[in-house]
Amino acid sequence: MKTTKQPPEEQEVVEAADDGGAGSAVRTAEALLRIAPVGLCVTALVLTVRNSQENDYGSISYSDLGSFKYLVYVNGLCAGYSLFSAFYTTMPRPFSMSVAWAFFFLDQVLTYAMLAAGAAAAEIVYLAYNGDENVTWSRECGMFGGFCHKGAAAVGVTFGAVGCFVVLSLISSYRLFSVYDVPVPFISAGDSEAKPVASSAAASGR
Repeated sequence: MKTTKQPPEEQEVVEAADDGGAGSAVRTAEALLRIAPVGLCVTALVLTVRNSQENDYGSISYSDLGSFKYLVYVNGLCAGYSLFSAFYTTMPRPFSMSVAWAFFFLDQVLTYAMLAAGAAAAEIVYLAYNGDENVTWSRECGMFGGFCHKGAAAVGVTFGAVGCFVVLSLISSYRLFSVYDVPVPFISAGDSEAKPVASSAAASGR
């Protein structure tokens, strides 16, 4: 009896519908994992926005440094996306291929955006703590310790959110690519003819 393989779109909808209680549990776990970065991103955003210090040496604020402004924008964007994706994940509907591709793409983009923002801000914090004699960058944390401590905390929280997005990227990748079959290796006509010859030669050698 000849059977036809379902298209990826139909196959994924059927698999999601057949999961039953297991599928609901997976959705709940993913929704919780998607809601976690909201708190982390908002915390990092608030720490950065409220990070300013003024003393006898002068004043400094996050807005004086482009890396910290970028950190604020990315954390705000990721918090909004995490909230939306968590809400969408909890909805009792099967994932279509277009939705799976959208989640895969956005998870990847925001993971790298968060990683870039955290790395850029971490470089500034490192230079503020240690300085760089080659470019005459002094250790600013000796004069603005409070600013450095808040900046380091914001960077640490941001990398915590990055960890959550890495796991989410793996989940969305698995959901998308597990629908497709493993590619069949291509065997040319020459290879298919060479194998019997080689096997017969081995048999005659015995």
